[in-house]
Amino acid sequence: MSLPQLVALQEALGNFAWPWLLCALPLPWLARWLLPSRRSASAALKVPYGARIDAVAATGGRSVRGRGPGALAWLAWALLCIAAARPQQLGPAIAPPQVGRDLMLAVDLSGSMSEEDVELGGNVVDRLTAAKAVLADFLDRRAGDRVGLLVFGDRAYVLTPLTLDRDSVRDQLADSVVGLAGRATAIGDAIGLAVKRLRTQPADQRVVILLTDGVNTAGTLAPDKAAELAKSEHVRVHTIAFGGEGGLTVFGFRLPMPGGGDEIDEAGLQRIAQQTGGRFFRARDTESLAEIYAEIDRLEPVQRPGQSVRPRIERYAWPLGGALVLALLAFAAKRRLT
Repeated sequence: MSLPQLVALQEALGNFAWPWLLCALPLPWLARWLLPSRRSASAALKVPYGARIDAVAATGGRSVRGRGPGALAWLAWALLCIAAARPQQLGPAIAPPQVGRDLMLAVDLSGSMSEEDVELGGNVVDRLTAAKAVLADFLDRRAGDRVGLLVFGDRAYVLTPLTLDRDSVRDQLADSVVGLAGRATAIGDAIGLAVKRLRTQPADQRVVILLTDGVNTAGTLAPDKAAELAKSEHVRVHTIAFGGEGGLTVFGFRLPMPGGGDEIDEAGLQRIAQQTGGRFFRARDTESLAEIYAEIDRLEPVQRPGQSVRPRIERYAWPLGGALVLALLAFAAKRRLT
């Protein structure tokens, strides 16, 4: 067999999902050849109309070789084997656009996030509870994005890798508690870990949203060095300084403390955002935090074409229907002969 013929055969077999089922085509011939013929046995009973029966049997034998119901049965079997092999046809190429970005959410779980100085639904709650509520609403609007979640305290930990399953991210966020990663604040390590997780993604879609209420007091990587690393890896870091004015609660009344909100390193967070091409935000209450995430949500999404695919269209119904029609015709023809 020549090379063009081999190529044509390969392309033809490639149009079947299960081409090995075509090997069943000669089974009736093999059965006819291997099994003994019923007419070869000696007659056990002679009847007056035996000649008529022999004539019908002879007609059936000839039909198997190409005429009458036998030929229809052979064709039906061939079509049935073809249908079982699942013939398929390749449709036109489709390249659906994938709209979205790769976002890493970095949330501070240090001890200061337990400070109760923000309001949520008319009640005073701690900073982490308020941040969870706003982030959950933010995740609801991020359809099409791959979102990951990392938390940091003494060290940084990834709770959820980049995924389209936002429900998993939301569940992990809801289960996070203050002190889970330690009581200190490792901002530099958090940025470094986020960059490590994003460095394999497309360069124009790497985004980190970091929320903290303190200054870098732990970790092995300084925030400025982490910002340099993020810049070299083309990762934009948006920083959010979150927290009220601090204070004490006495008999249900909140007493503000002078300078209570000055423990946040706003200048350092501004440098990180500026150096990496991101933005710095300051949120003192839940409303302003929601507005910040809404503004981040309005960032233009990046369109990236998805991998072109050619859908396979199943065509087994045609030979299967043909086999059914031929089988019915063969049955009707045999009934007419008898």
